[in-house]
Amino acid sequence: MDRTAQLTSRARPTAHSAVYEADVTTHSQHAPPSLHVRAAEMLEANWTGASTVPSRGLYPHQWSWDSAFIAIGLRHLSPLRAQTELETLLSAQWGDGRIPHIVFNPSVPLDAYFPSPDFWRSSTAGRAAGAPRTVQTSGIVQPPVHALAVWLVHQADPGLSRARGFLSRAYPRLAAWHRYLLHRRDLGGGGLASVVHPWEQGMDNSPCWDAPLSRVTPAPARSFRRADLDHGAAEDRPTDLDYGRYVRLASEYRDAGYEDGVGEFAVEDPSFNALLIASEHALARIARELGATGTARHARAERLTGALVERLWDPAEGMFFCRDVVGGALVPERGVSGLVPLILPTLPRDIAAALVRTARGPHFEVGGAARLVPSYDLLGEAFDPHRYWRGPAWFNTGWLVERGLRQHGERAHADALRTTLLETAGTSDFAEYVDPYTGEACGALGFGWTAALTLDLLHQPQQPCGDITTVFGMGDMGDMRVMHDMHGMHDMDEMNEMSDKGGERA
Repeated sequence: MDRTAQLTSRARPTAHSAVYEADVTTHSQHAPPSLHVRAAEMLEANWTGASTVPSRGLYPHQWSWDSAFIAIGLRHLSPLRAQTELETLLSAQWGDGRIPHIVFNPSVPLDAYFPSPDFWRSSTAGRAAGAPRTVQTSGIVQPPVHALAVWLVHQADPGLSRARGFLSRAYPRLAAWHRYLLHRRDLGGGGLASVVHPWEQGMDNSPCWDAPLSRVTPAPARSFRRADLDHGAAEDRPTDLDYGRYVRLASEYRDAGYEDGVGEFAVEDPSFNALLIASEHALARIARELGATGTARHARAERLTGALVERLWDPAEGMFFCRDVVGGALVPERGVSGLVPLILPTLPRDIAAALVRTARGPHFEVGGAARLVPSYDLLGEAFDPHRYWRGPAWFNTGWLVERGLRQHGERAHADALRTTLLETAGTSDFAEYVDPYTGEACGALGFGWTAALTLDLLHQPQQPCGDITTVFGMGDMGDMRVMHDMHGMHDMDEMNEMSDKGGERA
């Protein structure tokens, strides 16, 4: 029996419906026996039959990097459901390789979320870029966690995965996704992928975007209605001015047929690129499972790590910073994105050590005054402990930093952060984000990736240290510090020379 079915006690129909439901109460009427069961119940409540919504009220569709994190947790309950989560997302991939940041549920009313499908017009505005005809999506992307998620889900039940052909069907889509980012989005010419909208990086309202966004003329407030304010306090959400700029950028990108490299916002972000590098390593492992060597992908990940250090590392500050591609300079704002490269296995040791000092220093206070990892510099002028990505702590970035600390041998600090993440997830009712000092819940409750990553932390052994395969539970890939074999014809990506379409479309 599916572990989710075993762990949830409330009755449910034998077939799941994908019909939209408004906000529902997911709390049990009695004290649940464990954090594990509570997290399983949350994920069950957010399941639609094909994917998991981040939040029934605030985010009632499928989100790209949410689904990747959710699948990482779901694999501990139901590997089949975790595979389905990722397959649903990948089936909405565009012909040019991009994986859209939202896949819309047609049963959800248009006014339940903005920007809605009629804003993005993916099937018409995105026709030249190969947008799917049978499903409506957004036209922008989100961080590339997907290959990492696919590999971890495969490992949860390799027999089921092989029987279903999970990896062989996912691989060409993931290869096309990475090719899109590495070629279409290398807007700075230095080898890194750029984001063309703050929503793409996932940390939507970070002060790291303030300077690049200042060039953007906001859309008039009367031209859109903010559905997010129906579910969250205005003082916790982006301002109308910032939101107007988001809308302007998205509408101009849409009106240009979702063509890359023509807008006035392009940023190389350390977290986005670190996750791409981690997923390149995972994609190499998938290639090996399918009979190739994967060495060319490891070598590509090494080159990307070098580019990340060369373009985004500031040794004087001990921090990775965003680069404003249009303006040409680093953005001197300390966001949690600059700590995420700790997850990388071949990050130079002196840089990893400096990042740990920065994380534990006065700007982030991890293990000190801050209960969890703040999303922005505690000493920064724009710091706000409750406003979206301008200070609050999020569970996915906390999970990444915990993995990164463990990656580089900081076991005691990783163990302490893991304990606090689990405690705060339970006391906050799996909140979307929390006050970094007090753990007070903010945003939506019963949030998908908070519940999912709680499960992952509960299931993951507290490894002492090791490469990326150890801290993410990916299995032995050997010593990646000597993975410099450039014989690309041994790698499945080069061997097949697949087109940017990324394989057969659903």
